[in-house]
Amino acid sequence: MQQSENIANLAKALSTVQGKLTHAKKDSANPFFKSKYADLESVWDACRHLLADNGLAVAQFPGTYSDLDKSMSLTTILTHESGEWISHEMSVPVTKADAQGAGSALTYMRRYALAAVVGVVQADDDGNAASNPQFKQPVVKPKEI
Repeated sequence: MQQSENIANLAKALSTVQGKLTHAKKDSANPFFKSKYADLESVWDACRHLLADNGLAVAQFPGTYSDLDKSMSLTTILTHESGEWISHEMSVPVTKADAQGAGSALTYMRRYALAAVVGVVQADDDGNAASNPQFKQPVVKPKEI
């Protein structure tokens, strides 16, 4: 993460925003997982006015495609009207090296980076995806003697 020399005003404004935020509405369907999720528009809708009302703005800049690791990057910058700022770059793999693959990766990164930097809650699976509950350790029976 990078930041301006001081972020006191930015931190105060972001604290005010987070105190009033509600969750992003899960209004898009993911047919692959048969679930609903909050798309980029929903995440923006959850925070746009609160950010503006508190002198905050978000800028997101796509990076270039890396043929080395087949990924794209995105830099997200949260700025305050005082000139204070914080930024961070992230990257994700691109499954298909074409315009559609790049666009998909960028939209995904924009949604997750925006939600993370502002504090917008999207969906909570209670850690199920990360803990992989489908995996079961094989039971090893002791040998009979």
